Amino acid sequence: MSKRSSVSRRRVLAAAMVAPAIVVAAKGPANTATAGGKVAIITGASRGIGAATALRLARDGFAVAVNYRGGAAGAESVVREIRAAGGRGLAVQADVTSAAAVSRMFDVSEKEFGGVDVVVSNAGVMHLAPIRDMSDADFERVMAVNLKGSFFVLREAARRVREHGRIIALSSSITQLRSPTYGPYAATKAAQEILVNVLAKELAGRMISVNAVAPGVTNTPLFTDGKTPQQIAGFADRTPHQRLGEPADIADVIALLCSADGEWINGQTVFANGGLI
Repeated sequence: MSKRSSVSRRRVLAAAMVAPAIVVAAKGPANTATAGGKVAIITGASRGIGAATALRLARDGFAVAVNYRGGAAGAESVVREIRAAGGRGLAVQADVTSAAAVSRMFDVSEKEFGGVDVVVSNAGVMHLAPIRDMSDADFERVMAVNLKGSFFVLREAARRVREHGRIIALSSSITQLRSPTYGPYAATKAAQEILVNVLAKELAGRMISVNAVAPGVTNTPLFTDGKTPQQIAGFADRTPHQRLGEPADIADVIALLCSADGEWINGQTVFANGGLI
């Protein structure tokens, strides 16, 4: 064996010894000291993406205010899971369509945890119908929760989030797909992308990063309710990974934006859809 072959073989063996250690570390628990005592408020966090985000940020060391409107049992379940893992959680009832209720939600969170560093505006509703057939009541409900409610949350976040904080609004990949029956819903989600881009500029000097996350087809009741298994499978087949996204997939993206590594992403819309578009 030549000297060069011997050196090459030693390098390969050394790499083989290091690689398993890297894999194990990647599968280990999140570093609960990462957030350094920071506080997150997540709206609409009693189930779905909101609940997954609350659990993920708690794993990363955040104290988490789990907001809900009517899903008290779900919110309390999320809080119990956070506390069982050694984290700090609090269920906070508030209807985001009320500016006063949103303000009280921030008051309660600040009183309990001492401040606010991250706000995730996730609460939303969906009513699907052709534009010509959508009722006034359904249109007004979508606008009230998804647009007005998000505005109230973002406005309060702009006033209260501490320096080096994060503000994140949930958009949707439907803003690019623009499928029939999704008109008003897609419009409210496109508005999130404009709001975060403008707000990022308005908060200049405070080192607060403001972004939108746009999930694709995700396995939550908001997406699956009212669809047949065949329709759901058809959506899954449209992604290169040939599956629906899971709430944890979106929570991982939000967690990245909330980490120290996410500070330089600002004023952007991050599409988290598995390659759907």
